[in-house]
Amino acid sequence: MKAITARLIAWYSAHLISLGCPLILLMMAMESTVLPLPSELVIPPAAHLAYTQGIWPFTASGYAGIIGIIVAGTLGSWLGATIMYWAARVGGPPLLLRYGGYFGITPEKIEGAQRWATHYGSMGIFISRLLPVVRHLIGIPAGMVRMDYRLFSLFTVLGSGLWCAVLCWIGVKMGQDEQLMKGEYHRIALWVAGFVLVLGGIYYVFVHRHMRKMPK
Repeated sequence: MKAITARLIAWYSAHLISLGCPLILLMMAMESTVLPLPSELVIPPAAHLAYTQGIWPFTASGYAGIIGIIVAGTLGSWLGATIMYWAARVGGPPLLLRYGGYFGITPEKIEGAQRWATHYGSMGIFISRLLPVVRHLIGIPAGMVRMDYRLFSLFTVLGSGLWCAVLCWIGVKMGQDEQLMKGEYHRIALWVAGFVLVLGGIYYVFVHRHMRKMPK
């Protein structure tokens, strides 16, 4: 799977300038399915390119392209999550148990995610969209417990939009000219590290600890 991811990212990088926001939408839709395609490799490079050169259809550099990337990334995340939601809702556990192993989705992960979705409901969808690894699978348990699709979509869009905005900020800051970065690189690194620590705390409190303690 790592080889597939590497080829996808190489293809993405080669076509990002010409295909722009529609390509970002496609890649983020793939990222929200079972494909191992980290959003951290999709959004930040695009944000840097949009801020410095422009990205289709925003040919001028600046924040217009950043907004376009956030919208495209959010819509792509929602589309991918929707596919997983309806696949799980219609196909149910038998489909996931039969084919999930090809993508690292074990019965234990399915069971734990189902307990998570049942316990936290729609707010859990929002939280999960900010958590690496968990975020691209959350549509599965939501579909399995037949969560209200409108609430699922709402919190998916809100969480995905926030996550894409954070990744855009990182892409713009970390991609600035080296001379401009000398005075604030360490501060940016601390911000990113702090954000990762917060996500790690959220993951432990709301996912790892509770999924292990919740009754089966």
